[in-house]
Parts: sequence; C-alpha cells; structure tokens
Amino acid sequence: MYGALKLIGFSVFMYLLHSAGDYRTKHPRFGGGAHPWDVLATWDGWWYQQIAAHGYHPALVPVPGAKGLITLEGNSAAFFPLYPAAMRLVSECTGLGPYGAGMLVSVVASFVAALGVYAVTARFGGRRAGLAAAGLWAVWPGSGMEWSVYSESLYVALAVWACHAVMTHRWLTAGVLTFTAGLNRPTAVALIAALTLAALSALHRHRRRDGMVRPLIAILIAPLGLVGYLLWVGHRMGDYGGYFKLQTGAWAHTFDYGSHTLDVLTSVPVGHFDYLFAFPFEDLIGVAVVLLCLLLLPLLIRLRPPAVLVVHTLLTIALVLGSRQIFGNVSRYLLPAFPLFIPLALQMRGLRLPTQFTLLAVAAVASGSYAGYALFELGVP
Repeated sequence: MYGALKLIGFSVFMYLLHSAGDYRTKHPRFGGGAHPWDVLATWDGWWYQQIAAHGYHPALVPVPGAKGLITLEGNSAAFFPLYPAAMRLVSECTGLGPYGAGMLVSVVASFVAALGVYAVTARFGGRRAGLAAAGLWAVWPGSGMEWSVYSESLYVALAVWACHAVMTHRWLTAGVLTFTAGLNRPTAVALIAALTLAALSALHRHRRRDGMVRPLIAILIAPLGLVGYLLWVGHRMGDYGGYFKLQTGAWAHTFDYGSHTLDVLTSVPVGHFDYLFAFPFEDLIGVAVVLLCLLLLPLLIRLRPPAVLVVHTLLTIALVLGSRQIFGNVSRYLLPAFPLFIPLALQMRGLRLPTQFTLLAVAAVASGSYAGYALFELGVP
C-alpha cells in the first residue's frame, strides 16, 4: 500500500520537475541540478552530504558587518548526526556516494515508518485501518521529504516504533529508540517527554520493585542522545548554548511562542505576504496543514489513545507552531505527528480495499505537487 502510493506521488513529482524545468536555472545547492532527481539532495540535503563526507567542524563565525537576522555563517553543527552517520556507513558498505546512500537510508526508513504507523493504528482499528494509515503516511502534506536526502523518514521510523514499544510495555526498547531519535532531530524532545510521562505513569501504577527497573532505565537513557549532542557541540564551540545561538544567528530559527505563526495565519487568509520568510503557495499549503491538524487533534483525543501518543502529538505541534522559521515547512515538520492519521484511518476502514486505494491514489497524484514540488521548488524545504 505504502510503496505503490509513494511511487505514484514520487513519479508525479519528478514529472513536474522535468516539465517545469525551473531546477535548471537554480544553483545546485539551492534547488537546482543537472537532473530532476538532483533536487532531492539540495538545501538541507547538501549539508547532510557534507557531514557524511567531511564530518563536523562546529564554530560560531560572525558575518562581517551583519546587523539583521542573519549574523552568523551557516555551520554543519546545526544538523544532528544520526542521519549523516547512517549515510556514511551505507556509503562505505555499498560503494554508493553520499547522494545514493542518503536516498537508500531515507527510502528504507520510510518503509519502516510505514510499518510502524500500520502497527500502531492496527491496535485501534484492525488491519484495514492500519493499511489506511500507512497509505496516509504516503500522501500526507510534506510526504515529499520521505524520499529525499532529508532526515524526516529516519526520525519518524524511530519515533513511531518507540511509541509502539511504550504501548506494548517494552521499556528498554522504547528508551533505546528514543535515545537514538535524539541523535537525529531536536524535536525528539517531544518524544522524550512523552516516554517520560508514560514511564512515570507506569511506575505509579506498578509499585512492585521488579516492575520499576525497566521504566526507570528508559527514563534515564531516553534524553542522552539529544543532550549529549548539544553538549558536544557546545564544548567544541566553547559555548554550551552554541547550538541555539547558531540556529538563531545563522537560520533565524528560534522559539517565539507562536508569534510568527500567528502573523502568518492572520496574513495569508487576507492575501498579505509581507511577513518574514514569505513563500505564498507553500505558505497557503502550510496554513491548510495547520488547520487540518487542529481539526484532527480533538478527534484523536476523543479516541482516548495511550498518553504517549497524545503527549508526543501535542508537544510536536506546540514546538512547530511555537517557533519562528520558514512557515511553509510546517508540512514536513509536522510529519512526526503521525497519530493524527488514526482518526482518518478509522473512518476509512469501512471502505473496501480497492475503494480505499483508489481514493488514496488520487491524493498521491496530487501529492506530487502539494507535498513535493511546492516544498522543493516553490519554497525552501
């Protein structure tokens, strides 16, 4: 289900790139290249390839004379190490270059994530609902990032199976997966918090000594990946707040309690695009994604799913909407909020499988534009 739908959307995405041809006029690092598929390794993908090939050189380097938002030079330390490390390992084992290795890691991880989405959803509504959820993962806004040199697929694969491990009380597995996810993306803080609350709840319910050790170990090891990387970067920079200063000074990304999001949400509906980092078509999709998430969230809570799913989803949404960043990217930043698929999947489980696939296939065709082309060519992913 996932592979067939994803292949449809990916083929449409490549066709749109080829037919429009805009990538031919862009810099190979910023959305361009010699072939349509080169676009998949631009923007952040360029940074990941550099890390895989040359490693890290953390530093805070001021831009001479800069007084605006961007005051520091971009540095690879802004990108977490698990994905480029996996690229390096695959490259050395297979002989593929950084691009091929990155694509292989992402594609394989996307299938692992799809299987996890299926497994989590099937616990609520059976096999048919699980298949629908896996299909939704293929066509969801932002799904164009799943088959590209980006870290989203690997992170979601780790997050969904960590949540599944919590739901099945495999605490050590959940702790190790959450630790690993913390080496991949900073939004793992939502997963760490969700696991911690679930483990504390388990400790409260089961006060026998033999039932307390594993949840406690999970709580202790879960944050080590994220915290360890931030401390390492800070140590190398000579400033333990260096990672956050780099994000703010080099990419203008910071937590502003939703001020920028509110600015966009009040501007786009009236046709104004005078806010920071405006990309009209991409932002219009972003607004639709935010509204969709806000519609699905109460439906998810109404199902009374395990707390780990609710907390992870709520905190992921809060982190994304509470940050100042390129707003159009919310569609990919919200990909980890996979529990939002569950209410839709439960509604779709009553459909016969051919009907279910047909509906999702139509969405897959459209996703070539709204989930792929809009991000890479009409905005900045």
